[in-house]
Amino acid sequence: MSQHIYDITVIGGGPVGMFATFYAGLRNADVHLIESLPQLGGQTLALYPEKEIYDVAGFPHIKGKDLVSQLEQQMAAFEPKVTLDTSVKTLTQDDNGVFEIGTDQETFYSKSVIIAIGTGAFAPRKLAFDYDPALEGTYVNYYVNDLADFKDIDVAIAGGGDSAIDWALALNEIAKSVTIIHRRDKFRGLESSVEKMKQSTINIKTPYLLNDLTLTDQRLNIDLKKMKSDDHETITADKLLVNYGFTSDSRILRNWAIDLKGADVKVDHNMHTSRELVYSVGDSAYYEGKVKLIATGFGEVPAAVNDALETLYPERKQPLHSTSIFN
Repeated sequence: MSQHIYDITVIGGGPVGMFATFYAGLRNADVHLIESLPQLGGQTLALYPEKEIYDVAGFPHIKGKDLVSQLEQQMAAFEPKVTLDTSVKTLTQDDNGVFEIGTDQETFYSKSVIIAIGTGAFAPRKLAFDYDPALEGTYVNYYVNDLADFKDIDVAIAGGGDSAIDWALALNEIAKSVTIIHRRDKFRGLESSVEKMKQSTINIKTPYLLNDLTLTDQRLNIDLKKMKSDDHETITADKLLVNYGFTSDSRILRNWAIDLKGADVKVDHNMHTSRELVYSVGDSAYYEGKVKLIATGFGEVPAAVNDALETLYPERKQPLHSTSIFN
């Protein structure tokens, strides 16, 4: 039985991978998108759906979930093949140079590959002390799926970086109260956001570490230990949002016969890797001067897609303008 061979397979269904899939369709490519999570959107949807994004051209600001929704509508114009909840494990080639993409479900085939896996598999950094795991998802949260879950309640936020500060500012608009807890007096976030937080009604607890959690009458008692001291303080909240960052794992790339720079994939100006017809875009790609923004990844996509198609089909003329296909 003959196997279907795609022109381009995009590995990773975050915003940049979704745009790569759309742009490949714009170039009339037979494209396949593989995503390890049960839904598209990558970290943007899984971890920051309610967070405002400010670096996408044309949008003064847009929530992560809304950006993903817009990208899904954009992709739908060309009806690409999308495979969800499937992790790529191996990337080999047959005698004809066709890529055999081995996954935990089945093997797919493609003439070229674009890697858009971001920072790889990810998981939140957990609290450093033992607590009842049954509290997670109800009382202890590591990301926000819906702002409405925090409406009119007392919220504590642990962390001192941009994400913690952004959530504190966002939740302060709808929660009954917001308390942010950081182990240093100085925050690591954007200066303007830190200043806005200090001028708000957000309660700031520094320098404290979370030490223990207990549940009393459906409320969290959060024991705080002051840094370099034996002093303790207890605050009460309905929910705790932990923003200590996330760990990522891109070790699978080591087995794909491509040159790496640390955990990232080394690419040239066409986003081409050290392996013929394998490209990398977005946060997984490295070149000198790289700035890891969604906007940067969007800009890298046309270079990768166009180079792949011009290599595969040199007789095809590249469209001069992205609007030409609709005219």
